[in-house]
Amino acid sequence: MVPDSDRDLRVGLIGFGLGGAFFHAPLIAATKGLRLATVVTGNAERRAQALRDYPGVRVTSDPDQLWRNAAGHDLVVISTPNRSHVTLALAALDAGLPVVIDKPFAPTAAEARQVIAKAREKKLAVSAYHIRRWDSECRTLRGLLDRGALGHVLRFESRLERWRPQPKGGWKERPEPEEAGGLLYDIGSHLIDQALYLFGPVRDVYAELDIRRAGAGTDDDVFVALTHQNGVHSHLWTSCLAAEAGARMRVMGDRAAFVKQKGDVQEAALRAGGRPGGAGWGEDPPDQWGLLGDGNTARAVPSVPGAYQDFYAGMVRALRDGAPLPVDPQDAVAGLEIIEAAQRSSAQRRVIMLA
Repeated sequence: MVPDSDRDLRVGLIGFGLGGAFFHAPLIAATKGLRLATVVTGNAERRAQALRDYPGVRVTSDPDQLWRNAAGHDLVVISTPNRSHVTLALAALDAGLPVVIDKPFAPTAAEARQVIAKAREKKLAVSAYHIRRWDSECRTLRGLLDRGALGHVLRFESRLERWRPQPKGGWKERPEPEEAGGLLYDIGSHLIDQALYLFGPVRDVYAELDIRRAGAGTDDDVFVALTHQNGVHSHLWTSCLAAEAGARMRVMGDRAAFVKQKGDVQEAALRAGGRPGGAGWGEDPPDQWGLLGDGNTARAVPSVPGAYQDFYAGMVRALRDGAPLPVDPQDAVAGLEIIEAAQRSSAQRRVIMLA
């Protein structure tokens, strides 16, 4: 049962690694109407961090303790290794709790559908944590598209690249399929979701997934080409071997093009301990604004501030007022279908048609 509006929704956060500690807990704490009630972590150092950063939070080492105290919670957030997403989501739903699942929503589209079916059976909300829809550059481009500033869009180029020439190890670099590791699942989930959000359903997929670094067990250099049903081509890149990164976004239309060199500032701010709500949150400095050019002239386009906090504000509205979820879980299914098609395409070196 969702509480009266005079009481905050109580959140149980499972996992307090990089994702839980930097990309969920601060945003939950900063969202009006939410309270971080419980953190689940078996790591002593992370336990101490949670207790230090969120006075009054309850910390437990076992999700089963969260299920036993389901009546003391209104929402569960899952930020754990990918292999556990589905098991934990199904357990949360069986305990009668709505769920937010970090990306990737599930290792496979079939498992994602299983979670959605359970949520429908239980009449509970489930959403995918695809917060890069609220990147500054994505929000800015959305505004340009809505105004028709580019004309008919021909091609969308999007990159999230890094320089990490030595593998770090850990579950994200293990090759077993159930781990859902590698860059396609990790960063690729965001790139694909942005493309779907901006340009709609996809009819075919071509991909090149490579392992470039000695000792790496999963893809670390990724290119995915999508043909959308509306004719737009999306070209998406992510790599661990980009000593010099390409433009974050380049969008070509028949009237103008938009180029944004630098990406959203929120990730760096969260890693540095920042929280939304303060002056200047999510704002690009003017020297990082994108350019809109028509072949003769180009002008800087003021960036719309990034707003990761809007995801959890949307969850509050969905749970209290029945508003649409901030991310429909069916969007996660569509993204996973593209990931699976990309894997087949790379193995077969051919274009894969989607039904």
